[in-house]
Amino acid sequence: MYEHFDPMGAMRLVHHYITNMVDPAEDNLPYWLLLPNKKPAEAAHCRVDDAELVGSWYEGLTDAMAMLGTDEGEDVRQSFRRHLMRAWGAHGLRFCSDYPWTHTIHASFHEMGYILPALNRITKEFPDDEEAERRTRELIKGMRSLVIERKVRTFWSGDYTETEPLYEFPNDVYLWDGGFDLSRHTGRGEQPIRNALMLPALVERYELKSDETALDLAVGLANDVLGPSRYFNYKMEFFGHVHSAAWFAYGLLRLYRVTKDNRYLEKGKGIYDYIRSISSSFGWVPEYAQWHPMAEEHCETCCVRDMILCARELTKLDFDAYWNDVNLFSRNQLVENQIRYTGYVTVDNTRPDANGITYHDIDKRMLGGFTGGSEPNAISLQRFRSVAGCCVGTAPSALRCAWDSAITQEEGGFVVNIPCDKETESLVLRSDLPDTGSLTLTAKRDCTAGFRLYGWMQLNLRFLLNGKPLTLTADHGVAVAALHAGDRLELRFDLQTQEKHETVRGTDFTVVWRGCDVVDLLPKGDHVRLYQRDLSKPKVYPTADDVVYTGAANYGPTQQKTQLK
Repeated sequence: MYEHFDPMGAMRLVHHYITNMVDPAEDNLPYWLLLPNKKPAEAAHCRVDDAELVGSWYEGLTDAMAMLGTDEGEDVRQSFRRHLMRAWGAHGLRFCSDYPWTHTIHASFHEMGYILPALNRITKEFPDDEEAERRTRELIKGMRSLVIERKVRTFWSGDYTETEPLYEFPNDVYLWDGGFDLSRHTGRGEQPIRNALMLPALVERYELKSDETALDLAVGLANDVLGPSRYFNYKMEFFGHVHSAAWFAYGLLRLYRVTKDNRYLEKGKGIYDYIRSISSSFGWVPEYAQWHPMAEEHCETCCVRDMILCARELTKLDFDAYWNDVNLFSRNQLVENQIRYTGYVTVDNTRPDANGITYHDIDKRMLGGFTGGSEPNAISLQRFRSVAGCCVGTAPSALRCAWDSAITQEEGGFVVNIPCDKETESLVLRSDLPDTGSLTLTAKRDCTAGFRLYGWMQLNLRFLLNGKPLTLTADHGVAVAALHAGDRLELRFDLQTQEKHETVRGTDFTVVWRGCDVVDLLPKGDHVRLYQRDLSKPKVYPTADDVVYTGAANYGPTQQKTQLK
């Protein structure tokens, strides 16, 4: 017996994390920084809690509540909304509030990529929310007013008028007092791509409200990144931050849908394909491309989320082959990057919470969090961002994408795309993967329904209707049948354990597959081992003594002030 893919269970866990890893004394302000390897473990506030997190955690909790069908956590969600609606300043930008751990009060355009989607979610869910609508409109207009618009190309051979919008921000930091100060920067580099993270949200705003300013800003930023920034080469390879590039690629695919400009489709797909080429078959995605030696790379869950959303968007554009990536990435690395065991965490509930640091019940509260840096076979607790607030905010959208995509309604009927257990108004889906190659659809009403067929299903593939053999012909990889209420359509195939060799992160691994599920990965890793999916074998987890706090060496200068008190 093996672990089964359970997106609903994973969503329950992340709902638990989001609603518990907050500070009641600060109106449920999130804790981004979690240090499970410190003795005792702690969570500490830092500036980003009141910056991107109030946006991304609002979105993440909204997705979790919707998928789980619960109102539990609404009080926390409203806290996030209150935080989100504070600290608005010049040009409609959303700044951080003045907390002891905040340092310089500023807005970051990178962070607007998290704030704007949350505003879109509010205006979509609550169309009468005038404050959210005003903030959204003013933010977009304000950002548009701040860009440099390149109108003329002055070169040695002459002056040439630019024929398309080209926009870039002068800097990645905008100060509360002082605006653009070119002597300051975030130090991240890659300003064009990181400042363009709001691209998908700008397109969504246009789709929701026909906001022409949003579309204009989206087109101008996309053109600048694809052109003068020279961020990507002709093969759409790049040097830098994968999360930013993959999120931007998702935005390009969304932009194609509204503009029908084939360039955006070609470039967005090209970026995805390049990142896919440096990722594993099961969804381990490096945090950076060509920045460090691959052996030093880690997998940020945000990157896995981006790839799932990109692949799903490509399927909507009739690239059916990318369904396999949606399935493999979701059921393997995405859920493996979630914290599901915390027995190794040292807790001291006698210490009072103070100075922006909390100690109580960290082992219980951190269940359901997502890592910001896994190796293919392990989550190293000594690494900064072993659990990361940014990933906790983005992972729920990937889980919901997988859940919503498990059964879709196509022109030919209902199609099972992702094997798992799920019930809709029309069907009940049951999956026995990876124990056996068996999927069953039970019709709750008369309908046409069936299965997407993958290459890993092809060994002795067969169909049964109410227990009797049935011949079905696949059309574009999908086989459906007309069902009456109560009918049971079964897809069966022989499932074998297969060992495949793959080099990931500069290491040769033996990947043990059963169908689309990785059930083991060799060699094993430290500290928290991943892919221990064989339920007949004992789990191997670290003890508290195995996890040693290594101090400030692992952390950047902006975190040291808060965490090392």
